[in-house]
Order: sequence, then structure tokens, then C-alpha cells
Amino acid sequence: MVTIAIGCDHAGYGLKQQLKAQLAAWGYAVSDFGAHDAQPSDYPDFSAAVGRAVARGECDRGLLICGTGIGSQIAANKIPGVRACVCHDCFSARVARSHNDANVLCLGARIIAVEFAQELLRVWLAEPFSGEERHVRRLAKLAALDRERGA
Repeated sequence: MVTIAIGCDHAGYGLKQQLKAQLAAWGYAVSDFGAHDAQPSDYPDFSAAVGRAVARGECDRGLLICGTGIGSQIAANKIPGVRACVCHDCFSARVARSHNDANVLCLGARIIAVEFAQELLRVWLAEPFSGEERHVRRLAKLAALDRERGA
């Protein structure tokens, strides 16, 4: 069973709860790293926890939700081995997987509706990495950048 690490800050809490239920309905296991309520919280904490779970292989992919998705993406990408992407359209979600092998999807709860967030998540989860040589070469260069940071 594929396990999805999920996390959010206060702005993403409502959408996280809805997407968490959708993931379970689709048959995914979900590991919830918080926030566990809508009280003010800091996205870097949850982004780091989700990113670490994905980078260590404890979870297959990650989903982060904050107000715009941008802060979560920045924070998650500080974790070596994480390739987090903000997506607000299906083309970006598809290409993030097929070209960049993105392993964490970041969504903006203040930007997209629940139904569209579900569609983006479905597209992103369904799209495989292409494995094309040019993309593999680029991923190796990203891994080298992680190593430069001491990963």
C-alpha cells in the first residue's frame, strides 16, 4: 500500500482534512504530521516533518497544504532528497511527476477549491516518472546539489 505523508499549517487545515479523507477513499495509507487543528501554526514545522518522512523512505510521497503552497514548498525543499512542487493546474502536476519526479505536492488552500485540489492530487498521484535519460540526468544533478549541502 502506498503511504502519503500529509501536513499543513492552520490555513491548510480544512483542505487537509478533506484531502486526507479522499486519499483514504482512494485506498492510500495516510500518515498525518499535523497541524491537528486550525489554531495558528508554522508551516516549516510540518513541511520538515513530511519532507523527512519522504526523504527517509518512511512514506512514498508527501502532500503539504498552506495558504498558497509556496511557504511549504520552500521549507520542504530544504530537506535533502525532497523535490517539492506547488501546483495549481493539472499540466504542472503531471509534468512535476513525469519530468521532475516530484515527491511532495504543495497546494494553496486559499487559492484552489476542494474539488480542484482533489483533481490535482489525483493527477499527481497517477502520473509516473518518465525515466527518460534527460530527466534522470537532471535528477542526478539535483542529488549532487543535495550532497553539496552535506546530505
